Amino acid sequence: MLSVSSVESFAVNLTDFGDHALLKLQVRGPFVDSVADRETEEYIVIQVEQLEDVGLRRRRPQQLQATYNWTIPLHPQRMDQVTKMRTFEMLNSVPVSIGIQAFLQDSQVVPLSMTHQSIYANVETQVVIAAVILAGVYVLIIFEIVHRTLAAMLGSLAALSALAVIGDRPSLVTVVEWIDYGTLALLFGMMILVAIFSETGFFDYCAVKAYQLSRGRVWPMIIILCLTAAILSAFLDNVTTMLLFTPVTIRLCEVLNLDPRHVLIAEVIFTNIGGAATAVGDPPNVIIVSNQDLQKKGIDFAAFTGHMFLGVTLVLVTSFPFLRLLYWNKKLYNKEPGEIVELKHEIHVWRLTAQRINPASREETAVKCLLMHKVLTLESLLRKKLQTFQRQISQEDKNWETNIQELQKKHRITDTILLVKCISVLGVVILMFFLNSFVPGIYLDLGWIAMFGALWLLVLADIQDFEIILHRVEWATLLFFAALFVLMEALAQLQLIDYIGEQTAVLIKAVPEDQRLAVAVILVVWVSALASSLIDNIPFTATMIPVLINLSQDADVNLPLNPLIYALAMGACLGGNGTLIGASANVVCAGIAEQHGYGFSFMEFFRLGFPMMLVSTSIGMCYLLVIHVALGWNS
Repeated sequence: MLSVSSVESFAVNLTDFGDHALLKLQVRGPFVDSVADRETEEYIVIQVEQLEDVGLRRRRPQQLQATYNWTIPLHPQRMDQVTKMRTFEMLNSVPVSIGIQAFLQDSQVVPLSMTHQSIYANVETQVVIAAVILAGVYVLIIFEIVHRTLAAMLGSLAALSALAVIGDRPSLVTVVEWIDYGTLALLFGMMILVAIFSETGFFDYCAVKAYQLSRGRVWPMIIILCLTAAILSAFLDNVTTMLLFTPVTIRLCEVLNLDPRHVLIAEVIFTNIGGAATAVGDPPNVIIVSNQDLQKKGIDFAAFTGHMFLGVTLVLVTSFPFLRLLYWNKKLYNKEPGEIVELKHEIHVWRLTAQRINPASREETAVKCLLMHKVLTLESLLRKKLQTFQRQISQEDKNWETNIQELQKKHRITDTILLVKCISVLGVVILMFFLNSFVPGIYLDLGWIAMFGALWLLVLADIQDFEIILHRVEWATLLFFAALFVLMEALAQLQLIDYIGEQTAVLIKAVPEDQRLAVAVILVVWVSALASSLIDNIPFTATMIPVLINLSQDADVNLPLNPLIYALAMGACLGGNGTLIGASANVVCAGIAEQHGYGFSFMEFFRLGFPMMLVSTSIGMCYLLVIHVALGWNS
């Protein structure tokens, strides 16, 4: 702890610096948390100097080796404590001098806290280490060497180990703070709501209604599902949309004897596209419209939605024909009769249930043995049916009207009272999601709203066996997100994300001024899209915003800010379709599908998602070039 004022400064010498490449300073105090507020007249200046050792050259005066001036503006009301961090590159092992001076309008004392760390590796080395770790995680996931959750955990451990080796050792408290508990609470609460909702038979009922609405035709049904998911994700977040839509889609495909994997992949792709249309549909958009600097530049909810909605609508309309082209030679129907497909799925579910039982008591051991006996009986029945039935490819149902009555008898609402309770609670939760986005007086995060809704429904539903509901929660998915948050923050500490942003800015500055805006839009869109396919788009967006703001304020660059921000949003949202872990909705959908016995691999998603990402991003880029470069809509 230390304190400075307009008449009293602070200085310290680091004599034990050693042969370290970087000096990392972390200062906490009443600073402003935005770039636009830097016009304040009160600020502190931290000067980092590296001097020659006087003892080696006594006849020569002390000479300055390196000097860095770090200006941090102070909040006028001295309200919140904000942590600022910066890394300085040192030339050699010569001692370092740190001085802090305050420039205030009065003699008030400003309390601060400062910590420093010596880093053994330069920025380029850290970026290489981060890239190797990220590539290793992708190898584990792509080739399915281990489960993706374990791959993320191993990647997190490797990144934390790398930080420790180079001298940047985060404490356990710091690592825990890296986890976004709001997102985990949102996922957990919605999983509880969906688990109770599924007990009512509502998803089966919706599946039959969708089948009836499409008149038994597959592609109209897929288009209806994708379009509905895209529209809903524009107003809800896309994670919540997939939590609600995935069970309905799986049940519908089971009714029609379709392979749910292809339909789910198409659905989640359009969910990510639709989420880019508004300020609340995707987390990167929320980060952008919540930024105070961008709000002062006129990028609020209405302006953001007005710019993005038209472009995303164009992307949505043109993506449907390309999706149909990608699915042209794919067999959406199962190649076996529905009875055999259902029997195979039943065997898979029974075996999975038996494997999840931990035989801690005699009764549990007996139950597990009964379940395995059930699996063996069903496998024997399956072998007999395979010998009886000839393999045949299902055709579209020509007599769909006659089958509707049978389906309605088989798949109906099983608990009307519970359904009313579920719809009431879910309606209130969704309403609160909307109010949270539009009414600034509600200080509840989405995670808290989802948790309150889950607790409320648990009380109303009078759940006696709570463990059954907990078994329906995707714990592997929650653990994957927790490990992913730690991994991405550790990679950010290894300078990977900052390096990408800085190199993007360098490339933009190298372009001639008359072509700079067009090249900047193209570069930001594609860097954001490709980076969001490989790393989480949330920390990438948060890092790129100040980079783009500083770039627009550079007089030598002379670029408007708004086109750069909309290019960032377009690329970050649409780029999530590139890989399975590119967007949170992809992982949630894959986890629920896996729990139902229809899991799809990284490569299965990549074959469909990456081409769709390339096409949709290209269309979005052309839209931005037309409105910002050709038409000059930069305000």
